[in-house]
Amino acid sequence: MSYTHHHKCWTPCINPSRAQHFQHCKVGTANFDDCVKDAMNELRPFFKEGIPDYGIGSFDPFHAAVVPQKVNNPIFSYKLYLRNVSEHGWTSSQVTKLKTDFHRNQIQVTQFFPDKRLNGWYDFEGSILGQKVRNSGSWNLSLFDYVQTLTVARPAMDSSSSIRVKCSIQSCKKLELHIGNLVGGRTILENTLDWIINTAWQPGFVVLSPLINDLVGTAFTKIFDDYFNSFPFEQVFR
Repeated sequence: MSYTHHHKCWTPCINPSRAQHFQHCKVGTANFDDCVKDAMNELRPFFKEGIPDYGIGSFDPFHAAVVPQKVNNPIFSYKLYLRNVSEHGWTSSQVTKLKTDFHRNQIQVTQFFPDKRLNGWYDFEGSILGQKVRNSGSWNLSLFDYVQTLTVARPAMDSSSSIRVKCSIQSCKKLELHIGNLVGGRTILENTLDWIINTAWQPGFVVLSPLINDLVGTAFTKIFDDYFNSFPFEQVFR
């Protein structure tokens, strides 16, 4: 696969003055993936400030206007919209594994987050065992010692499709979730449910995982489309 001026960048993109971070990463060599992984970790401080030389804004925190999720099954169905979402923690994360597949236009990045935090507003409308439920309020979620893998797929150069990012949660040591107006402002009941959610979170994590995957996947699809969709690859990797 050749790399010409119209090839797109997979990694956090840098201006020429920062190219030395990748100067030892040679495409086609056995240690290319490990070299890029180490360089990405060195560039973490720039996640907060962005790199305006190339139109790359800050993505720690990352902001999403809306992240939708819909579920339908015989027991319950719902529509959930997370609005004005902020996601923090990328600067303190560490890339532990990176695998490129240029023939498939794909890269996988596994990251460890000691502390990943998300917050925003929710609108919920659903049906549980025939009972209609509608609610809205604030929420915040904290994930500790959290590991995720992002799979980033880029379309062919002659395709009008956008970059796609999928998130897969690998593990999480601890979770804290707080949902405002959970049962219509009934404080005692809400505090009780809050305690149950955060004391016995492991079973609930099975339910939350797809939502977190959707949230992170949507967030990073937007990040790559907005900031990393086009970059002169050969200026960084030679």
